[in-house]
Amino acid sequence: MSLAWERLARRLAAREPKTFDLAGLPPDHAYRWAAVAVILCPDPDAVLLIRRAERAGDPWSGHIGLPGGRQDPSDPDLCTTALRETAEEIGCTLSRDGLLGQLDDVWPRTPLPQVIVVRPFVFALATRPRVTLNPEVADTFWVPLTELQDPATYRDTPLQVRGHERGFPGYHLGPGIVWGLTERILTPMVALAMDGPPA
Repeated sequence: MSLAWERLARRLAAREPKTFDLAGLPPDHAYRWAAVAVILCPDPDAVLLIRRAERAGDPWSGHIGLPGGRQDPSDPDLCTTALRETAEEIGCTLSRDGLLGQLDDVWPRTPLPQVIVVRPFVFALATRPRVTLNPEVADTFWVPLTELQDPATYRDTPLQVRGHERGFPGYHLGPGIVWGLTERILTPMVALAMDGPPA
């Protein structure tokens, strides 16, 4: 395990992740749980990202994100959701033995009829896994954590959301812009692993 992963594991173990407060929702407001896998690999220290396929009706169509998805009624917990969805989407079988810890829950800041709460789980692998993509995923790529720390990579970007232009912080990478929920998961993870957020 690399020094960055050891540091990250210690810091995740020493903190209590922030979880979504269901008591703050109106009684009639719908919500669903989802989970994603933050997969890390050394030489160099990098995180696996996916590009979702272009699909009509998918709010994350074409976006760069993390493998994962919604909790199935048969999933006993959200870590199982992350494991199952990762296997389904990219053919990568993760183990709880490689689990470093859990990051804070995230959810969309834009108003939606149904709140989707995403719980991120961090896994460390010794080598990069072979992936087999299902139709929901167009591509995968590895991003070095040093690139996510580069101030030239991390900046605000004007984006069209529901017909309105808004500025969002994001990572400007070769394959595209990482923003939204994925940015909000990666930024604190990078800070924990690499001693500080993007400048």
